[in-house]
Amino acid sequence: MRLLVVNPNASPTVTARIDEAAQAACLPGERITTICARGAPELIVTPEDARAAEGAVTRTLADWTGEVDGIVLASFGDTGLEAVRAMTARPVVGIAQSAYAMASVIGPRMAIVSFAAAMADALRRTAEGYGHGGRLCAMHMAEGPVPDDPGDIREVFAPQILALCQHTARADRVDSIVLGGGPLAGLAARLQPRVPVPVIDGTTAAIATLRVALGTRAPDRQAGAVPA
Repeated sequence: MRLLVVNPNASPTVTARIDEAAQAACLPGERITTICARGAPELIVTPEDARAAEGAVTRTLADWTGEVDGIVLASFGDTGLEAVRAMTARPVVGIAQSAYAMASVIGPRMAIVSFAAAMADALRRTAEGYGHGGRLCAMHMAEGPVPDDPGDIREVFAPQILALCQHTARADRVDSIVLGGGPLAGLAARLQPRVPVPVIDGTTAAIATLRVALGTRAPDRQAGAVPA
């Protein structure tokens, strides 16, 4: 299985975080390549950021010549999902789509924990758009300024996010917690031993989703480059 993970923002340090989580989820015989969208914003927070990032994602994939079996879009807006699906016959999943679907399998009550209050509405809309709004019982956002380097978000907010996960597991009685935001990639595995319910990493969930999808597809003898 050859997967291409695309970070829809242009931050090299966030891309490194996402790749770290992706490689940790990689099984023997699989190959995962992680890239960022050239010319995208360094962090996707506003609708304007999302529009700019979508254009950057499609341009980057249009220029990609490597062979892949599936594509992961690693932002919690699933930035460019429909546009990329229109470009290729390969399966394409977003990390939000996959994380919320995994949460729905675990149980009927989920929470989202993230690092910026400005993202709360977008995260809620995405969950609702995938039909999981009724399962979303709580949202908790860490407080404080976002670091200049988006790659530092995970470490700066990790203590707060741990406390919020522990709180929502206890007070909101949720069955699972989704960590919202590409810069948090890899944090779920670190927090899990100290949180009593499953903490879901979107990158890991998306790779698992593609693994199942590709396992059920008919053999494809055509070239595996991104364009259909």
